[in-house]
This record gives sequence, structure tokens and C-alpha cells, in this order.
Amino acid sequence: MRKIILLVLIMLGLHLPVLSANVIPYEVIQSDIYTLGVYQAPQKIQIFSSPDLKSDLLFELDWQEEISTNTTLSDIFLVCIAKKNLAFLTVTDENEEWVEVLYNKSEKKKGWLKKDDPYRFLTWINFYNMYGRKYGLYVLKGSPNTINDMRSATDDSAQLVATMNMPFKINLNVIRGNWALVSIMDIDKTSKTGYLRWRSDNGDIYLFPDIK
Repeated sequence: MRKIILLVLIMLGLHLPVLSANVIPYEVIQSDIYTLGVYQAPQKIQIFSSPDLKSDLLFELDWQEEISTNTTLSDIFLVCIAKKNLAFLTVTDENEEWVEVLYNKSEKKKGWLKKDDPYRFLTWINFYNMYGRKYGLYVLKGSPNTINDMRSATDDSAQLVATMNMPFKINLNVIRGNWALVSIMDIDKTSKTGYLRWRSDNGDIYLFPDIK
């Protein structure tokens, strides 16, 4: 029993926010702002008021120079992994040359960043297929209990094939719409496969790539 309690505490602590440069989502990502996906941030970020270099400069940051000391990175980035020099901004709009991103999440401030590489922009589906399949997924705090329902198809009324309890890892096989086909090894060492909701129909995100 003591070993089980210790394991539970360790698993719960894996994604608690810590006082470091690393930024990962901890709680359900609310859909109060429409988002398209993510943009991998270049070293130097310049945010403009419109998709025009002559428009007002709203925000500027060389984040890799400040990554060890900047305490506001969590309000700028959706993800920021120091050891990988990897950071993602949330995208709210885009065109061929620019992306509109959130650069202050708490105040919902948005602005335009000029693309330095078109492949840095990833739709949510492409982001999950790339990073979710590589690293697996984890459940965000505040997700509904129904997130544990593993179904036979991508429908809330589909047959319930298993219930996820405390998996060691959530392996992503494929994303289909708002559903993720996953395979897990649960805490009771039972192998399970089925569809979980990674996102609500309204756009709230419950599961996120476990980027390490």
C-alpha cells in the first residue's frame, strides 16, 4: 500500500509547475480564444500590431538569452523547454508570411510575428502527430472524469472498451478530429487501447504532448 501511495504522489508531481525556465501546460487549456495551433519561436521574437514591419512594435524578446532568469516566460509561451532550446507560441491566425500569436496569455494580448520558416507553424493536429506520437501524452489538471473513458470509435456514444486509471504512459497512435487513439499500460499492468478525447467540441484541450 505504501508503495502505491508513493507512486501516486510521484505521478501527480510529474507535471506540477516548478520555479525553473521550463514551461509546460498544467491545467486544461481553455478555448476562450480561438487558436489554430502553434509556432516554434525563433531566438529573437518581434511582435507587431499588424502583419507589416512598418506597424507598431508591441513586444520584443531574445528568449534564449533570458531563459535562465526570465520569470514571465510562462505567460508568453505555451511550451518552453530550456535544455532543448525549444519554445512554442499559441497561434490565433496566420497567412503566408505571418502568424498572429498570443504573447501575453494572462491579458490575452495578441500580435503578429513574421515567419522565418513556414515549417515552424503547426496546426494542432500536426503538432500532436509530431510531438504526441514521439513523447506520448499526459492529462491536464481540471479535465472531466470522462477523459478516462476509452471508446471503440470517435463518438461519445461509442462502446466503452476500457477505463484509464493511472497509466505509466499514454502512447498516441493517431489523432482523428477531437479524438486520440491511444495505447496504455495501466497501473494494474493491463494493456488497453481505445479512443480518448484530447479536445472538447468547444476546443478545450485535455491531453497534451509530454515533451521532455
